Amino acid sequence: MTLTDSTSGTQQDAAVPPPGLPARARTVRRSPVDTRTAVPVLDVTIPVFNEERDLEECLRRLHGHLRDTFPHSFRITVADNASTDGTLKIAERLAREFPEVAVVHLDEKGRGNALRKVWLASPSPVLAYMDVDLSTDLAALPPLLAPLISGHSDLAIGTRLTRNSRVVRGPKREFISRSYNLMLHSLMAAQFSDAQCGFKAIRADVAQQILPYTVDNSWFFDTELLVLAERCGLRVHEVPVDWIDDPDSSVDVVRTALADVRGMARLTRDLLYGRIPVPELRAALARGPLPASSRADEQTRGGSCSASWSGSPPSAQRQRWPTC
Repeated sequence: MTLTDSTSGTQQDAAVPPPGLPARARTVRRSPVDTRTAVPVLDVTIPVFNEERDLEECLRRLHGHLRDTFPHSFRITVADNASTDGTLKIAERLAREFPEVAVVHLDEKGRGNALRKVWLASPSPVLAYMDVDLSTDLAALPPLLAPLISGHSDLAIGTRLTRNSRVVRGPKREFISRSYNLMLHSLMAAQFSDAQCGFKAIRADVAQQILPYTVDNSWFFDTELLVLAERCGLRVHEVPVDWIDDPDSSVDVVRTALADVRGMARLTRDLLYGRIPVPELRAALARGPLPASSRADEQTRGGSCSASWSGSPPSAQRQRWPTC
């Protein structure tokens, strides 16, 4: 399946905020995802720009991994960002081969633009994305998705910067990455450990409410989304990953870092001057305190995590993924 989006726009009109937020009492916990839904439970987006060399290997590997291990329905969406090489043709050929692969062609470049448009249009209750080079070991996918499906968390991110992460990359990228995250902690009071790891997931019910308030179309989109999520009281789950740097990556880390610093300044102004209605979003999305009756009920049930997904997986050969 191939869809084409020919719209264009500036950074500031990339998304139009909804006219109002529903007034409701804070929820104690999110409801588990209904895995019996007719639509794919999981939609994994792969943003690409001129990736004809890596795309086919990535899609075949990811499709095989999800087919063999993920116990629910899934879709892989290739978001082609105005590629000028054979990327789109390769994606369309693989979409004809695999019914679980879809292709969206965008006339504008930018990872943020691609993720925002694909995620807002997706019918799936769990949305994820990863870089096309699959630098992150796919073994981290189960703990990334399980807290979202169970309702425990709202977003989940892979992190390369915790003690339990295992990372192979050069000292230059390591220094820039750690310095940028230190700035986020110092200047924006961020609590997450790694803003830019290309391995994230979000519940669609949350994404529909906060994505319209993001405006960055490029690499700063990740940071903007996470800062906004924390300010709105959402629960962000972190997964230490095994990550190997792609030496042939086309990402200019210095230029990206400078753009991220400018993005921090712009987002700080937006928060300071009220462009983003954080109090209203927090009232609508943040989890309320857990009542004493609920805590007692949890203790009565044992309060332990199950070692498998809700329901039986389609194949006994599939690995058992944790639910929390």
